[in-house]
Formats: sequence, structure tokens, C-alpha cells
Amino acid sequence: MRYITPRKAAQGLGSAHSGTQDHWFLTVSSCALVLLVPAFMLVIGKAIGLPHPELVAYFGRPYPALITALFIVVGMVHFIKGTRIMIDDYFQYTARKVAIIVSVVFSWAVIAAAVFALAKMTLVTIAI
Repeated sequence: MRYITPRKAAQGLGSAHSGTQDHWFLTVSSCALVLLVPAFMLVIGKAIGLPHPELVAYFGRPYPALITALFIVVGMVHFIKGTRIMIDDYFQYTARKVAIIVSVVFSWAVIAAAVFALAKMTLVTIAI
């Protein structure tokens, strides 16, 4: 007994109409994170222990700033999709809506703060 119609099977849509797209998005973003995490760890590893002026100069350079920004943005967008799926599975009614809003606002706030900090360090480095 099949629970999916032939039309939905051909379109790749399940009952939620977005499960396949969510799965592919999470697969692609996790593959990107597989490459970004080691690069980010190297960037952070080199930054540990630097005095403040050298740290600002280090993250003012393009490679560390770009790797950090990509890691934060891709990681937090991956987090948004993953928490959305988890919230849809375990919460109902108003709690679901509130949890989704909180997770999305939190994620975009982290992205904004990280990009702002990196931009500020880059501008300080340029001004020096």
C-alpha cells in the first residue's frame, strides 16, 4: 500500500511538499560545512593567543575574514533549516510559531553580529 500518489512521486513531493528540497539543501550545506570547518579551525587556531591589535589586523585580511564569514553564514542558515525541521516535528500550534521565530531571529542576529564585527575589523585595518 503506497501513501504517495504517482504524481507526487514524480515531482519528488511528500505530504509536506518541501521535504525533498529541505533534504537537498541540508545535504549541500553540510557538504559545504565539511570543507569550511577545517579551514575555519585553521583560521581560529592561528588567531588564538594573538594580542588585540594583531588579532584585528589578522581578521582584517581577506582570507581569514572570508573563511569566517562563510562559516558563520552557511552554518547558521544550515542551523535555521535544521531547527525548523526539528520544531515542526516536536512543537504544535503557538509554541511552534514562537520557536520558529526565536530560532530564525537568533540565527540572523548571529550572522549580523559576525559580519558586522568582521567588517569593522577590516575597516579598522584599512584605516591604519
